[in-house]
Amino acid sequence: MLAGLITLFAGMLGIGYFVEKQIVTGVIHRAGATTALYVESFVAPNLQELGGSEEILPEHALALENLLQDTPLGQQIVAFKVWNTRGKLIYSNDPNAVGKTFPMTEGQLRARLGEVVSEISSLDEDENQALNEQYDQLLETYSPVWLSGTNQVIAVAEFYHQTDDLDREIGVLKRRSWMVVGLIIFLMYILLSGFVRNASKTISHQQEELNQKLTQLTDLLVENQNLNERVRKASASVALLNESFLKRIGAELHDGPAQDLGLSILKLDSIIGLLEKALNTTIDGKIIGDLSSIEISMQNALKEMRGIATGLSLPQLSDLDLTDTIAHVVHSHEKQTGSTVSLKIDLNSEKTSLPIRITVYRLIQEALHNAFLHAEGADQQVWVKDDGSDLYLEISDAGPGFEVSKSKRQSGRLGLSGMRERVESIGGSFGIESRPGKGTIIKVRLPIQIEGDEI
Repeated sequence: MLAGLITLFAGMLGIGYFVEKQIVTGVIHRAGATTALYVESFVAPNLQELGGSEEILPEHALALENLLQDTPLGQQIVAFKVWNTRGKLIYSNDPNAVGKTFPMTEGQLRARLGEVVSEISSLDEDENQALNEQYDQLLETYSPVWLSGTNQVIAVAEFYHQTDDLDREIGVLKRRSWMVVGLIIFLMYILLSGFVRNASKTISHQQEELNQKLTQLTDLLVENQNLNERVRKASASVALLNESFLKRIGAELHDGPAQDLGLSILKLDSIIGLLEKALNTTIDGKIIGDLSSIEISMQNALKEMRGIATGLSLPQLSDLDLTDTIAHVVHSHEKQTGSTVSLKIDLNSEKTSLPIRITVYRLIQEALHNAFLHAEGADQQVWVKDDGSDLYLEISDAGPGFEVSKSKRQSGRLGLSGMRERVESIGGSFGIESRPGKGTIIKVRLPIQIEGDEI
């Protein structure tokens, strides 16, 4: 509202000043038009001889003098001059100036072209020295004198009026105009104030609602962050618990079914040895062959069971740093498969949470297993680096590759889905780049630290 008041006040001053100037100009032009009508009606008939002469007839000069004395308008005229078109003064109520030539003013030049010119003169010209001693300013009017019946200007009539009545009229009009402009601006400010007040109330109400919604949203975001942190902690705890279960299952397989199966193989081998010594017939030989096949199958099953039990059990990662964890899983893969893996580690910090090391171990283990299974171990590479807050892994091979978009729609690739879920559950990101014939790259980002070690 203060800015509106200042703006409207400045606008009022500008409009008032403009209206004031227009009033002054209008009053002066009206006075000039009245004078021009006077010249055309009473003065011009007494100056027609100037169309062919440079002298005014004596009787016409006397008539002009009487006009200035006997008419109401003439009595308001302080000075009256008649100029020819070359700037020579050929008549004046001051006889001493008649016959002199002065530089033509702008008003004279414009009047010579047929225009009526009125302005407030400060009487600074040489021709007005006598008037300057008596008056500070006068209304000066130049009016063209036309040759009767033609468009030819034969002289220029110049009148000087006192400005007292004019100043009073202009003053009244100025006061009225300022009152009107001020009243209009005041009404505009009242309307603007009402509009601003209503708009301010609306904005304040909306701001209160927005602040309430912002507070609610902030609370929801904080709650969401807390829930997200709890989910990440829970995921880390679940990862640790899963590894404990897997380790327990592996131990149970190794100590239970595997031991029983091994004992059964030893007893079966002993039975086959006794049968070979006691039986010699063809049928008996077939029985021995079948038992040998069963023994071989049981040995293969025992080997696989022990491999599964070994794979389910992680090494003691709590005693290893991140570099040793990565090296351990890579070397284990090379030992089991007989393949070669190119390993590059560029770490600035070894301070990682146990859930992160478990996740890294399982990711590299599964990715290299897939590379050996589907790409026959061609150009297996593992690259690990960090930036202080996040850990980045890339596991690649030069195998046949596949269409990533199609693999996402297939439910059979449980390995990739498991890796993605494991990574995203602790706040990481998982991506695959692959094309048929171009190999496969698995890109993973993981946080370096996560809560959950206390489990």
